[in-house]
Amino acid sequence: MKFFLDSALLSEIEQAYSTGICDGITMNPSLVKKAVDGLKADGERIDLEKYIKKALKTAKGTPVSLEVTDIGTAKAMVEQGKKLFKKFNPVAKNVYIKIPVNPAFDQNPGKDFDGIRAINELHKAKIPVNCTLVFTPEQALAAAKAGADFVSPFAGRIDDMLRKEHSHEFAGFSKEDYYPLNGHMHEGKMLEDNGIVSGIDLVAQIVSIFRRYGIKSQVLAASLRNARQVREAAIVGADIATMPFGVFRELARHRLTVEGMKKFTEDTPEEFRKLV
Repeated sequence: MKFFLDSALLSEIEQAYSTGICDGITMNPSLVKKAVDGLKADGERIDLEKYIKKALKTAKGTPVSLEVTDIGTAKAMVEQGKKLFKKFNPVAKNVYIKIPVNPAFDQNPGKDFDGIRAINELHKAKIPVNCTLVFTPEQALAAAKAGADFVSPFAGRIDDMLRKEHSHEFAGFSKEDYYPLNGHMHEGKMLEDNGIVSGIDLVAQIVSIFRRYGIKSQVLAASLRNARQVREAAIVGADIATMPFGVFRELARHRLTVEGMKKFTEDTPEEFRKLV
């Protein structure tokens, strides 16, 4: 399974790539702007375009997802996606355009398929696409049929929703806390959303469908909140897990590792230290 970093901070991106195990980046426009504004406040001469180009160069050879912001219509998303690709892909040949599976708001339900249409048009133009904001297997299947290269189910958001709808059961929990892969029982009933009992269950169902039909789109498990969810995404067969830097760092941690290193340091004979 590939590890992607879900971050717009160059400092985090550079640290992740220095490990040799970071395979790509997913970026959020609002976080990019926040990062640039922070650097400007510190006196650095930087703008959004230069910042994004730096990130692309750091991640050279691996995919970087850049998200469209004009989601009014399929046409607008396609036009902006093509502009983003034309402007930034020449930097390191690694840009993927991130398109929401369904950009419609409640007041505009007529645009339910605009995301799918945009994915299909960009696919026809040979522009790689990461379909985002996926919450059902059927959304994932539609995006894959339209030509999405990556399909991103938001595992953590499903868990958040299940907790929120049963807040009395989850008093004191934060979104970083682990939500069980096999779901949570309350008063003899399994909490679920349209047959999905957890965020990782959503990922597992999509993986199962894609494998059954030989679908080439890769399942990118997104909105992962802790290292255990990354592990479970791997167990159920996700092709990629994208995670914030804190979770990326958590991959290498365990309390016994710390204790073991302390003991190792204390027990190392001085003669061995002098050998090198």
